[in-house]
Amino acid sequence: MKINKICLNCKKNRLSGIVTEHDFTFFMFRTPVTFRIDGEKIKFKNNSAVIFSRGCNPDFTSAEKHSIVFDYIGFNISSADRQYILSFNVPINTPVPVYDDFVITNTLKSMKAEFSQNGIHHDEFMELSMKIIFISLCKISERERLPDILHYDKLKVLRNAIIAEPMKSWSVDEICYHLNMSRTYFHRLYRQAFGVTCIQDVIQNRLLYACDLLKNTDLSVSEISEKCGYENDSYFMRQFRKYKNCTPSEFRKKSKH
Repeated sequence: MKINKICLNCKKNRLSGIVTEHDFTFFMFRTPVTFRIDGEKIKFKNNSAVIFSRGCNPDFTSAEKHSIVFDYIGFNISSADRQYILSFNVPINTPVPVYDDFVITNTLKSMKAEFSQNGIHHDEFMELSMKIIFISLCKISERERLPDILHYDKLKVLRNAIIAEPMKSWSVDEICYHLNMSRTYFHRLYRQAFGVTCIQDVIQNRLLYACDLLKNTDLSVSEISEKCGYENDSYFMRQFRKYKNCTPSEFRKKSKH
Protein backbone atom coordinates (compact mmCIF):
# COMPACT_ATOMS: atom_id res chain seq x y z
CA MET A 1 0.00 0.00 0.00
CA LYS A 2 1.40 3.39 -0.99
CA ILE A 3 0.30 6.57 0.76
CA ASN A 4 0.60 9.38 -1.79
CA LYS A 5 -0.77 12.39 0.04
CA ILE A 6 -2.14 13.40 3.43
CA CYS A 7 -3.90 16.69 4.13
CA LEU A 8 -5.51 17.64 7.46
CA ASN A 9 -7.92 20.49 8.20
CA CYS A 10 -8.40 21.41 4.53
CA LYS A 11 -11.04 24.02 3.72
CA LYS A 12 -12.90 24.34 0.42
CA ASN A 13 -16.32 25.44 -0.79
CA ARG A 14 -16.58 22.60 -3.26
CA LEU A 15 -14.40 19.57 -4.06
CA SER A 16 -13.41 18.23 -7.44
CA GLY A 17 -10.45 16.44 -9.01
CA ILE A 18 -8.95 14.98 -5.83
CA VAL A 19 -10.66 11.60 -6.20
CA THR A 20 -9.19 10.89 -9.64
CA GLU A 21 -5.55 11.33 -8.55
CA HIS A 22 -5.28 8.04 -6.63
CA ASP A 23 -6.60 4.45 -6.59
CA PHE A 24 -8.57 5.38 -3.49
CA THR A 25 -9.13 8.56 -1.51
CA PHE A 26 -10.27 8.57 2.10
CA PHE A 27 -12.16 11.64 3.33
CA MET A 28 -13.05 12.57 6.90
CA PHE A 29 -15.49 15.49 6.88
CA ARG A 30 -15.53 17.70 9.98
CA THR A 31 -18.47 19.88 8.95
CA PRO A 32 -21.96 19.13 7.58
CA VAL A 33 -21.75 18.00 3.96
CA THR A 34 -24.13 16.98 1.18
CA PHE A 35 -23.16 14.15 -1.18
CA ARG A 36 -24.65 13.53 -4.62
CA ILE A 37 -23.63 10.07 -5.87
CA ASP A 38 -25.24 8.48 -8.93
CA GLY A 39 -28.10 10.95 -8.71
CA GLU A 40 -28.78 10.21 -5.03
CA LYS A 41 -28.51 13.09 -2.56
CA ILE A 42 -27.30 12.33 0.97
CA LYS A 43 -26.89 14.93 3.70
CA PHE A 44 -24.89 14.49 6.91
CA LYS A 45 -25.32 17.01 9.72
CA ASN A 46 -22.33 15.78 11.75
CA ASN A 47 -18.96 14.16 11.01
CA SER A 48 -18.89 11.68 8.15
CA ALA A 49 -16.31 9.56 6.30
CA VAL A 50 -16.02 7.87 2.92
CA ILE A 51 -13.49 6.04 0.75
CA PHE A 52 -13.89 6.91 -2.94
CA SER A 53 -12.39 4.72 -5.66
CA ARG A 54 -10.75 6.01 -8.83
CA GLY A 55 -13.40 6.61 -11.49
CA CYS A 56 -16.10 7.56 -9.02
CA ASN A 57 -17.35 11.08 -9.68
CA PRO A 58 -18.97 12.28 -6.46
CA ASP A 59 -20.29 15.77 -6.01
CA PHE A 60 -20.11 17.01 -2.47
CA THR A 61 -20.75 20.48 -1.14
CA SER A 62 -21.17 22.15 2.20
CA ALA A 63 -24.56 21.50 3.78
CA GLU A 64 -24.33 24.96 5.33
CA LYS A 65 -23.08 28.38 4.27
CA HIS A 66 -19.49 27.96 5.49
CA SER A 67 -16.68 26.02 3.80
CA ILE A 68 -16.23 22.26 4.06
CA VAL A 69 -13.55 21.27 6.57
CA PHE A 70 -12.04 17.85 5.93
CA ASP A 71 -9.02 15.54 6.13
CA TYR A 72 -8.03 13.27 3.29
CA ILE A 73 -5.56 10.55 2.34
CA GLY A 74 -4.81 9.53 -1.24
CA PHE A 75 -3.41 6.01 -1.58
CA ASN A 76 -2.73 3.23 -4.07
CA ILE A 77 -3.15 -0.45 -3.26
CA SER A 78 -1.94 -3.87 -4.41
CA SER A 79 -4.12 -6.89 -5.19
CA ALA A 80 -3.47 -8.22 -1.66
CA ASP A 81 -4.57 -4.89 -0.16
CA ARG A 82 -7.76 -5.01 -2.21
CA GLN A 83 -8.55 -8.50 -0.89
CA TYR A 84 -7.92 -7.28 2.66
CA ILE A 85 -10.33 -4.37 2.24
CA LEU A 86 -12.97 -6.66 0.73
CA SER A 87 -12.56 -9.20 3.54
CA PHE A 88 -13.51 -6.54 6.10
CA ASN A 89 -16.46 -5.28 4.08
CA VAL A 90 -15.10 -1.75 4.22
CA PRO A 91 -17.71 0.50 2.54
CA ILE A 92 -16.44 1.95 -0.75
CA ASN A 93 -18.09 5.00 -2.37
CA THR A 94 -20.62 4.94 0.48
CA PRO A 95 -20.52 7.77 3.05
CA VAL A 96 -21.09 6.75 6.67
CA PRO A 97 -21.81 8.91 9.74
CA VAL A 98 -18.98 9.00 12.27
CA TYR A 99 -20.39 9.35 15.76
CA ASP A 100 -17.07 8.86 17.56
CA ASP A 101 -14.02 9.88 15.53
CA PHE A 102 -11.42 9.60 18.31
CA VAL A 103 -9.56 6.61 16.83
CA ILE A 104 -9.64 7.90 13.25
CA THR A 105 -8.65 11.45 14.25
CA ASN A 106 -5.63 10.36 16.28
CA THR A 107 -4.57 7.86 13.63
CA LEU A 108 -4.64 10.63 11.02
CA LYS A 109 -2.53 12.90 13.25
CA SER A 110 0.04 10.14 13.73
CA MET A 111 0.15 9.43 10.00
CA LYS A 112 0.65 13.10 9.20
CA ALA A 113 3.55 13.31 11.65
CA GLU A 114 5.16 10.18 10.18
CA PHE A 115 4.51 11.07 6.53
CA SER A 116 7.36 13.57 6.21
CA GLN A 117 9.94 11.60 8.23
CA ASN A 118 10.28 8.48 6.06
CA GLY A 119 12.03 6.43 8.76
CA ILE A 120 13.13 2.80 8.56
CA HIS A 121 9.65 1.48 9.40
CA HIS A 122 7.76 4.20 7.54
CA ASP A 123 5.90 1.92 5.11
CA GLU A 124 4.85 -0.56 7.79
CA PHE A 125 3.62 2.26 10.04
CA MET A 126 1.54 3.85 7.28
CA GLU A 127 0.05 0.52 6.18
CA LEU A 128 -0.91 -0.50 9.72
CA SER A 129 -2.42 2.94 10.31
CA MET A 130 -4.57 2.63 7.18
CA LYS A 131 -5.74 -0.78 8.39
CA ILE A 132 -6.83 0.82 11.66
CA ILE A 133 -8.91 3.28 9.63
CA PHE A 134 -10.38 0.43 7.52
CA ILE A 135 -11.38 -1.49 10.65
CA SER A 136 -12.87 1.66 12.23
CA LEU A 137 -14.95 2.31 9.10
CA CYS A 138 -16.10 -1.30 9.09
CA LYS A 139 -17.26 -1.01 12.69
CA ILE A 140 -18.93 2.33 12.00
CA SER A 141 -20.84 0.99 8.99
CA GLU A 142 -22.29 -1.80 11.14
CA ARG A 143 -24.01 0.68 13.45
CA GLU A 144 -27.64 1.35 12.66
CA ARG A 145 -28.24 4.50 14.66
CA LEU A 146 -26.78 7.07 17.01
CA PRO A 147 -25.91 5.89 20.51
CA ASP A 148 -28.96 6.09 22.75
CA ILE A 149 -27.42 8.75 24.99
CA LEU A 150 -29.11 11.94 26.07
CA HIS A 151 -27.46 15.17 24.84
CA TYR A 152 -25.09 13.17 22.59
CA ASP A 153 -24.93 15.90 19.92
CA LYS A 154 -23.91 18.53 22.50
CA LEU A 155 -21.30 16.22 23.98
CA LYS A 156 -19.91 15.47 20.52
CA VAL A 157 -19.55 19.18 19.72
CA LEU A 158 -17.70 19.62 23.02
CA ARG A 159 -15.37 16.70 22.30
CA ASN A 160 -14.56 17.99 18.81
CA ALA A 161 -13.62 21.33 20.39
CA ILE A 162 -11.36 19.59 22.93
CA ILE A 163 -9.63 17.58 20.18
CA ALA A 164 -9.13 20.75 18.10
CA GLU A 165 -7.85 22.92 20.98
CA PRO A 166 -6.77 20.77 23.93
CA MET A 167 -4.43 23.51 25.13
CA LYS A 168 -7.35 25.74 26.17
CA SER A 169 -8.25 26.06 29.84
CA TRP A 170 -11.13 23.57 30.01
CA SER A 171 -13.18 24.06 33.18
CA VAL A 172 -15.67 21.30 34.02
CA ASP A 173 -17.69 23.77 36.11
CA GLU A 174 -18.02 26.16 33.14
CA ILE A 175 -18.89 23.30 30.78
CA CYS A 176 -21.59 22.06 33.16
CA TYR A 177 -22.96 25.60 33.50
CA HIS A 178 -23.28 26.01 29.71
CA LEU A 179 -24.80 22.53 29.30
CA ASN A 180 -27.08 23.08 32.31
CA MET A 181 -25.97 19.80 33.93
CA SER A 182 -24.64 18.77 37.32
CA ARG A 183 -21.01 17.60 37.46
CA THR A 184 -22.03 14.06 38.37
CA TYR A 185 -24.55 13.82 35.52
CA PHE A 186 -22.11 15.34 33.02
CA HIS A 187 -19.30 12.94 33.98
CA ARG A 188 -21.63 9.96 33.71
CA LEU A 189 -22.94 10.96 30.26
CA TYR A 190 -19.48 11.80 28.90
CA ARG A 191 -17.99 8.47 30.00
CA GLN A 192 -21.05 6.63 28.68
CA ALA A 193 -20.67 8.35 25.30
CA PHE A 194 -16.89 8.10 24.79
CA GLY A 195 -15.50 5.62 27.32
CA VAL A 196 -13.31 8.23 29.07
CA THR A 197 -13.92 11.24 31.29
CA CYS A 198 -13.77 14.77 29.92
CA ILE A 199 -10.58 15.47 31.89
CA GLN A 200 -8.94 12.31 30.55
CA ASP A 201 -9.82 13.45 27.02
CA VAL A 202 -8.21 16.84 27.63
CA ILE A 203 -5.05 15.25 29.06
CA GLN A 204 -4.72 12.67 26.28
CA ASN A 205 -5.17 15.27 23.55
CA ARG A 206 -2.74 17.68 25.22
CA LEU A 207 -0.13 14.94 25.35
CA LEU A 208 -0.74 14.01 21.71
CA TYR A 209 -0.13 17.66 20.85
CA ALA A 210 2.99 17.63 23.04
CA CYS A 211 4.30 14.53 21.25
CA ASP A 212 3.82 16.24 17.89
CA LEU A 213 5.74 19.31 19.09
CA LEU A 214 8.53 17.17 20.55
CA LYS A 215 8.89 15.29 17.27
CA ASN A 216 8.64 18.17 14.84
CA THR A 217 9.99 21.28 16.58
CA ASP A 218 13.06 22.36 18.53
CA LEU A 219 11.00 24.06 21.25
CA SER A 220 12.19 23.47 24.81
CA VAL A 221 10.19 21.23 27.15
CA SER A 222 9.16 24.33 29.09
CA GLU A 223 7.89 26.06 25.93
CA ILE A 224 5.97 22.94 24.88
CA SER A 225 4.48 22.66 28.37
CA GLU A 226 3.15 26.21 28.06
CA LYS A 227 1.85 25.68 24.51
CA CYS A 228 -0.05 22.60 25.66
CA GLY A 229 -1.89 24.55 28.36
CA TYR A 230 0.17 23.65 31.43
CA GLU A 231 1.07 26.36 33.93
CA ASN A 232 3.54 24.12 35.75
CA ASP A 233 6.40 22.32 33.95
CA SER A 234 6.77 19.71 36.69
CA TYR A 235 3.09 18.78 36.47
CA PHE A 236 3.37 18.47 32.68
CA MET A 237 6.38 16.17 33.00
CA ARG A 238 4.65 14.02 35.65
CA GLN A 239 1.59 13.57 33.43
CA PHE A 240 3.75 12.85 30.40
CA ARG A 241 5.68 10.13 32.23
CA LYS A 242 2.45 8.65 33.61
CA TYR A 243 0.82 8.32 30.19
CA LYS A 244 3.90 7.74 27.99
CA ASN A 245 6.20 5.86 30.40
CA CYS A 246 9.09 8.21 29.66
CA THR A 247 10.04 11.85 30.08
CA PRO A 248 9.46 14.40 27.28
CA SER A 249 13.23 14.53 26.63
CA GLU A 250 13.44 10.73 26.40
CA PHE A 251 10.48 10.71 24.01
CA ARG A 252 12.15 13.31 21.78
CA LYS A 253 15.38 11.35 21.74
CA LYS A 254 13.58 8.10 20.83
CA SER A 255 11.56 9.77 18.07
CA LYS A 256 14.73 11.08 16.41
CA HIS A 257 16.18 7.58 16.31
